[in-house]
Amino acid sequence: MAAACLALTAANGAEEPGAPKGSDEAKPAEKPKAVKSDKAEGGGKNGVTVPDVASEPVVITNTVELSGRFIAYTAETGMLPLLKSDGVPRAAVFYTAYKRLDTTNASQRPLMFFFNGGPGSSSVWLHLGGLGPRRVKLNDDGTMPPPPFSLTDNQYSILHATDLVFIDPVATGYSRPFKDEKADQFFGQSGDIESLGEFIRLWTTRHERWRSPKYLCGESYGVFRAAGLAEHLHSRYGMYLNGVVLLSGLLDFATLREGPGNDLPSIVFLPTLTATAHFHNKLPSDLQASLPKALAEAREFAQGEYAVALLRGSTLSAKEREKIAAKLARLTGLSPQFIEENNLQVDSGKFREMLLRKEGLIIGRFDSRITGRDADKSGPLPRFDPSYAAALGPFAAGMNSYLREELKYVNDLPYEVLASVQPWNYDARHSYPSVADRLASVMSQNPHLRVLVLIGLRDLACPGDGIRYSLDHLQLDPALRGNISYAEYESGHMMYVNLPDLKKLQKDLETFVK
Repeated sequence: MAAACLALTAANGAEEPGAPKGSDEAKPAEKPKAVKSDKAEGGGKNGVTVPDVASEPVVITNTVELSGRFIAYTAETGMLPLLKSDGVPRAAVFYTAYKRLDTTNASQRPLMFFFNGGPGSSSVWLHLGGLGPRRVKLNDDGTMPPPPFSLTDNQYSILHATDLVFIDPVATGYSRPFKDEKADQFFGQSGDIESLGEFIRLWTTRHERWRSPKYLCGESYGVFRAAGLAEHLHSRYGMYLNGVVLLSGLLDFATLREGPGNDLPSIVFLPTLTATAHFHNKLPSDLQASLPKALAEAREFAQGEYAVALLRGSTLSAKEREKIAAKLARLTGLSPQFIEENNLQVDSGKFREMLLRKEGLIIGRFDSRITGRDADKSGPLPRFDPSYAAALGPFAAGMNSYLREELKYVNDLPYEVLASVQPWNYDARHSYPSVADRLASVMSQNPHLRVLVLIGLRDLACPGDGIRYSLDHLQLDPALRGNISYAEYESGHMMYVNLPDLKKLQKDLETFVK
């Protein structure tokens, strides 16, 4: 999830997906309990415990049932230093890593690094949302159950296919700058990419994984980070990746931020507005009967007649404005009058407020399927995001209990689910921040690099057509465009909270890694 932006059959005896050939793995008779290894974190329960980079990581052993059989794994939690050029640490970065135990050649097993966005978000969302071996227990549709909240084994993890490393950037989770080091050196596009790159280099070196197939997976602003990071790892360390997973994010802020002369957000948001209106039964009967038809019509209109109308601006005649407003009303479920009053541009915040106003409901930004009740019925914008409110409590409770009670990692500092990292320093000057050129560059230099784009149809934080637009405009040789693939999901930004989407996600990621 992003705070500002704006995030995977062996029962019949067949070989399990991801298992190495020749593996003699056997299914245990029963699931063993987690045990703490001798690499335990120092410090007692009395007084303040703040582990640092000199502390040994905590390692436990556990199992999870995947594809009908139990997979044994280690879970390692610890701090890794970010080093200056002279080797002096400048920050400590917290991570959780999972390694499958039954592999015959661990050094060559696939390895995927995960991070969320924000900027300022920890990795808790990807970690406990559906990719790690434990996940937050939500209702099957991603809505919030009544507290207190709990965790459950995640049979849809991708641990059978790849080892996993979840990274909390500086200021998030337990990651902190060292004393006398300014935190804002990490709060910007370049500093952030460099620090994550240093972490990945050092973690890979210490764990002897340079020969492993390596992947990045970023969500939301983490997509922006992942594209720049792939190029940075390539050019700075000669670390060539096998793949990058771009989950619910963006490459170019021009697709997200409206401004004078920039009508692009209105164009790329429209299909997501249509998908949302379809979910809430607000489209005409012919469009309501078929979501693919509705989306096709929305994209054709957005990239054609609507784009031309926005380009013409005030030169559009009253009759032409009325025609465009009527078509937008058909595709969004809003009234033509409202659309004309808003200059033919449907702001996503106003859309969230107005679509279900007659029912007394507002809709979510991260997941527009999820609704809530806002006592203020007169304001132009919702006062909160019901989809974010449904996730924060379960994820915060899940992470705080999981780390200490199950992973046995003791730290008395607060685990920062979302940290304040503003102002964030973007490299762009007098233009929209973009990393599209860096992604194109690294794909051109490494023709084996594959990109998987994961899109939630009801994501009003980072609409899927925004990143499609950026990728369609990459300066990339046509022969390399086959390295880009897409997968769509019925829910929103955090598609993994919706159980049917989580099942699909596991298969999509497993196929990509293979």
